[in-house]
Amino acid sequence: MSKKKYFGTDGVRGLVGGDVINAEFALRLGYAAGKVLAKEHSTKRGRPTVLIGKDTRISGYMLESALEAGFASAGVEVLLAGPLPTPAVAYLTRTWRLAAGIVISASHNPYHDNGIKFFSSQGMKLPDATQEAIEAALDEPMQCVSSEQVGRARRIDDAPGRYIEFCKSTFPSDLDLDGLKLVVDAANGAAYHIAPHVFRELGAQVHAVGVSPNGFNINEGVGALHPDSLAQEVKAQGADLGIALDGDADRIQMVDAQGRVYNGDELLYAVVRERMMRGPVEGVVGTLMTNYGFERQIKKLGIGFERAQVGDRYVLEQLRQRGWLYGGESSGHLLCLDCHTTGDGIIAGLQVLAALKRSGESLSQWLSDLRMYPQLMVNVPLTEGVDWKNHAGLMSAQQAVETMLGDSGRVLIRASGTEPKLRLMVEAESQELANRGIEMLTAVDLSR
Repeated sequence: MSKKKYFGTDGVRGLVGGDVINAEFALRLGYAAGKVLAKEHSTKRGRPTVLIGKDTRISGYMLESALEAGFASAGVEVLLAGPLPTPAVAYLTRTWRLAAGIVISASHNPYHDNGIKFFSSQGMKLPDATQEAIEAALDEPMQCVSSEQVGRARRIDDAPGRYIEFCKSTFPSDLDLDGLKLVVDAANGAAYHIAPHVFRELGAQVHAVGVSPNGFNINEGVGALHPDSLAQEVKAQGADLGIALDGDADRIQMVDAQGRVYNGDELLYAVVRERMMRGPVEGVVGTLMTNYGFERQIKKLGIGFERAQVGDRYVLEQLRQRGWLYGGESSGHLLCLDCHTTGDGIIAGLQVLAALKRSGESLSQWLSDLRMYPQLMVNVPLTEGVDWKNHAGLMSAQQAVETMLGDSGRVLIRASGTEPKLRLMVEAESQELANRGIEMLTAVDLSR
């Protein structure tokens, strides 16, 4: 597999006005993707059609217009949905039998970043082969199709309503949320006009925050990246639970009435435990960062567990390879493939609420048998040219820590993908053991 120049693990992303997140590149990207999709869907009736959704960043207008022009010049029809969560684009692309779905979003990043990611006709991330074909087409000159072949564009007004109904359909029909008071934080992002309605229409009393986007305040002090602000609001409102999404609504964090924050590992366990009440669960996929306490508890229940590289794309790949249904990341990307083809914060929240409704328990009670391990991470500078993977001192220290921990913890060492640093992580049954393990690792001289 060749190395991609522009596509990362989640599409193209960067600073607005930089090398790739600008109007010229978006125009070329739309044209290149249009040419590839037109070729791949040439045997289908009619022209290929794509759906473009976006979050609430001010730069979304610019990128949307440029992508639209690029696709149209390649002869591709375009549906413009406006602000819409990433998982909503995946759902509508699949249900409308479109050639692809495009999301303009930088997810949890601040407003000055943006990105462009693609979904296939099946509502999943584009295969590597298609991404590579698009990158190859980017190097070719743009040649607009003839005037009679230029693609048309039209706005879709009912996309939010359709997605709201889809989300509600994943909640058990014999249950409702009557009697629950929720604080729903949409991070001033793509779900600002959707998430509160989903929970309210299922019967909950909803106090909505993070629902006043202005183009610049996405993820700013609100949402899944700032659950402490949600915790304060939950206590101030006397609510039962709080639900926080990120800017494109594909990740979730939750807070209980006492202001205790629950991360993705804990919420995934809440869902898996509920599914076990209905039937066997073969396996669960986490990532390198998934808490060791989660892994031990899952295995204790007789469920298979595997770790993928960090990134929901890799979790999904593992799930599909193994035929499993449930996986996720500590950050709050949760995959329930019996509900949707991709990670979805709203739907994940509904699955947790269904578990609590069926059990009659609070979130803390439902998770009482899950013991999360203390997790310490330290970033240390890495001198250029140092082969850390074969560094004798580091290898010796790692072995010593692992011997000390036995089966009561784990060590993870990995290089940063963005800066010359090494990330050292130790998890252990006790904070004291974790502290001791980190001290042993950081004592190693990595300058040579």
